[in-house]
Amino acid sequence: APPTPSGSGGSGRGDASHLTPRGGAGVGAMSRRERGPEPGPGGAEVAAEDAEPESPDQCLSLLPWDRFSAWLHCVCVVGFDLELGQAVEVIYPPHSKLTDKEKTNICYLSFPDSNSGCLGDTQFCFRFRRSPGRKVSFCCFLDQLDRDLPVYLKKDSAYYYGYVYFRQVRDKSLKRGYFQKSLVLISKLPYVHLFRTMLKQIAPEYFEKSEAFLEAVCSDIDRWPAPVPGKVLQLPLMGVIMKLRIPTYRDKPGTTPIVQNMHQADAQISMALPTVHEVDLFRCFCPVFFHIQMLWELVLLGEPLVVMAPSPAESSETVLALVSCISPLKYCSDFRPYFTIHDSEFKEYTTRTQAPPSVILGVTNPFFAKTLQHWPHIIRIGDIKLPGEVPKQVKVKKLKNLKTLDSKPGVYTSYKPYLNKDEEIVKQLQKGVQQKRPTEAQSVILRRYFLELTESFIIPLERYVASLMPLQKCISPWKSPPQLRQFSQDDFMKTLEKAGPQLTSGLKGDWIGLYRHFLKSPNFDGWFRSRQKEMTQKLEALHLEALCNENLVFWSQKHTEVETVDLVLKLKNKLLQADREHLPVKTDTLKKLQTHINDIILALPDDLQDILLKTGTT
Repeated sequence: APPTPSGSGGSGRGDASHLTPRGGAGVGAMSRRERGPEPGPGGAEVAAEDAEPESPDQCLSLLPWDRFSAWLHCVCVVGFDLELGQAVEVIYPPHSKLTDKEKTNICYLSFPDSNSGCLGDTQFCFRFRRSPGRKVSFCCFLDQLDRDLPVYLKKDSAYYYGYVYFRQVRDKSLKRGYFQKSLVLISKLPYVHLFRTMLKQIAPEYFEKSEAFLEAVCSDIDRWPAPVPGKVLQLPLMGVIMKLRIPTYRDKPGTTPIVQNMHQADAQISMALPTVHEVDLFRCFCPVFFHIQMLWELVLLGEPLVVMAPSPAESSETVLALVSCISPLKYCSDFRPYFTIHDSEFKEYTTRTQAPPSVILGVTNPFFAKTLQHWPHIIRIGDIKLPGEVPKQVKVKKLKNLKTLDSKPGVYTSYKPYLNKDEEIVKQLQKGVQQKRPTEAQSVILRRYFLELTESFIIPLERYVASLMPLQKCISPWKSPPQLRQFSQDDFMKTLEKAGPQLTSGLKGDWIGLYRHFLKSPNFDGWFRSRQKEMTQKLEALHLEALCNENLVFWSQKHTEVETVDLVLKLKNKLLQADREHLPVKTDTLKKLQTHINDIILALPDDLQDILLKTGTT
């Protein structure tokens, strides 16, 4: 039997702020970025519209459905056929492509398990793998938008999200005695709150009407502006205008800019969305109130986690809440807000021949209580209800006590947390329950707590990784850009004594052990690769600037024609690389380099000029 756990739960080179280029994923930069406007009540700040990128609509007015495709892949209607079972009845727009495997996944994931007994209307979401070999984005502009997003909102081209509105009502005119249908939005975007709000608006009316209504909805979406981060967007949908703002990587973490609800001149109803992607954190964590810090550790370390819930609504919200609790770090492993025994990855994720993978699964079928009982960490939740009274302390339970899905709610694990329990956050939230504080306010407190914990953990890593950057004086225009120094676990651990998390967090415990474990996790691997890429691009950009500051025409006059031609080709490649990799270089620098190239070419003989002016390079 597993052991019973006790209780529950700088400047210059060393400053990472100069290393976060446009669209960077640097999390530590969050603490050293220039602070924006002062937050208003509840951690909000009034949104100023960021500068609009160059004419996004030029790119998105290419073809019909291009604007629609910027937001959604398609809309599906899944019904129940007596002979076939669940089946995709409608895909809109009709030209949308889904493989048979993708359609099968959508069919099974769009209906709750029969044991859930979801009568009436239910909303939830799922996530599934895209079939390989599909062409990616139709438009370079959409990739530009992705670069401006915070790292945790960047789309993963290997996955689709499905946002579901399921209706099950008695209908004696049907053979089964029930009307069962799901309206499903398929998208690459993780904007759970936006799509949930959309479905609330359109699904009830769709079930009363027909395909013509769905066509009108899609036609509205195809008139939407591009999903530009940082800009207040107005999205018309069947007589309602939704106003929202997608976050950018420049936003101060932990703040939610307010979208002002301006009065409409016409008769249209306006609705301001406070967020596009956040879930109700406090409501989701209520059933496991006393274990939030331990759950944060498990998610941070990429440990295998199963959420067993009575319905897909609870399972999907809880999984999304878990993934978001380490924000602004990106959760780099797979997560499935709702997972069924029919899922194409079922065998891969439930096999006993190897250790459970780094994944978070949300399940509702009682069969999983047996299939996944070898998993090390299981969260069992009942119906999510906000507590009317102060929740009672619940101990972590032994895994061997989890026999069925009927087992009592709680966290089943033998995991011993590295950090001592923070009693303050528990008291603060309990006081909120006693004072009947609104759940939105409780969520703001909880989100800020997770943010400060994650920042305290990641800032020492950011500081150390910034020190791997070569000094600017080491960059010579006549040599290749210098390499980053290697990450050394031992060197990093030595920095913790003076510059560890104790500078920003009062929490005691085995921080060193937590770091050692984290350095072996997929979340560290994903974070470090991202930072490595940013810093390498920064070095390339600094190298370009060094080249621009040289008198290249004078250099070419002192060298042979062969050497000069070689230089021109290399400079042209540099310009192409800057464009292709979106290096953090000022436009003036690129113009200056192009002028250098033209001046060098004009100083060469006519025959060489003709060849070099036509040569593009790779």
